[in-house]
Amino acid sequence: MATPVTREDAWELLCEWVQSQPLRRHCLAVEAAMRAYAGRDGADVELWGVTGLLHDADYERYPDLETGHPRHIIAELERRDAPPEMVRAIAAHADYLGVEAQSPIELTLRAVDELSGFIIACAMVRPERLSGLSAKSVRKKMRQPSFAAAVDREELEASAAALEVGFDEHVEFVARALEGQAGALGLSGA
Repeated sequence: MATPVTREDAWELLCEWVQSQPLRRHCLAVEAAMRAYAGRDGADVELWGVTGLLHDADYERYPDLETGHPRHIIAELERRDAPPEMVRAIAAHADYLGVEAQSPIELTLRAVDELSGFIIACAMVRPERLSGLSAKSVRKKMRQPSFAAAVDREELEASAAALEVGFDEHVEFVARALEGQAGALGLSGA
């Protein structure tokens, strides 16, 4: 039987493997979004949250997508006998591994991962940071190709559609989840 990964153990592992504050912030943001969706949907909040927290834990050490991320965090979680749904969700968030996102936890991780990063980028250029960040503001930034240029705008919308939620509703939901953790994310307003 699988052994649940506690939030404390996950945070310890993340801090051991990730020194970059922006990457830690991203992992915390994805955790917040995953917890919010789990709570809304009646899913296992701890499992979803820890999955979000650890989804990119090996990216700093092993950034090569051909041989590295997320294979090393997957191997570490398997070594720790973590729940298989956690391991599979982390594998499914990396589309290049060929693991199709199917379950709610998998679809949600895919949907909140890049969006959380894009929302953080939007917040960083606002004096209010996350406070009151709207879907309208996010959409406006999405229309600027040079803003957070690495983010695939079509994937943002497609992953929300896969969750069967309207894009603006998804953006608002994730933005509010992140706003609730603004202090921990270092994104409280001026």
